Amino acid sequence: MTLEEMNALIAGTLMESLGIIFTEYREGYICATMPVDARTKQPAGLLHGGASAALAESLGSMGSLALIDREKQSIVGIEINASHVRKVSEGFVTGQAELIARSTKLHVWQIRIIDEKSRLVCLSRLSVMVIDKKH
Repeated sequence: MTLEEMNALIAGTLMESLGIIFTEYREGYICATMPVDARTKQPAGLLHGGASAALAESLGSMGSLALIDREKQSIVGIEINASHVRKVSEGFVTGQAELIARSTKLHVWQIRIIDEKSRLVCLSRLSVMVIDKKH
């Protein structure tokens, strides 16, 4: 799956609403950016933790989608956690997801979200289940 295909798939989704753009992909690794603006901030003017979690889940899910046979399988996120360690009030954040475990039915991703100075903002882990489609 190419970056163009990934970015086309997000049309009309939460990812598009949040301004997420996939920027790099290779098997087991995927990156995306997200703006820190009115769409992604909480009332105090800081990046919303839910927006960070949405970025993390979007990265792992798209990374898993690129690894499966989409004719025969689908994926679903089954668990996510996120530790928010630094505030961000403007600019962009970048999520970097690395596949840390893979079996035929489960993918586990570690996602680091960093600010424009490469400082850690959020550390997340996502578990994705691979489901066989019924024919």
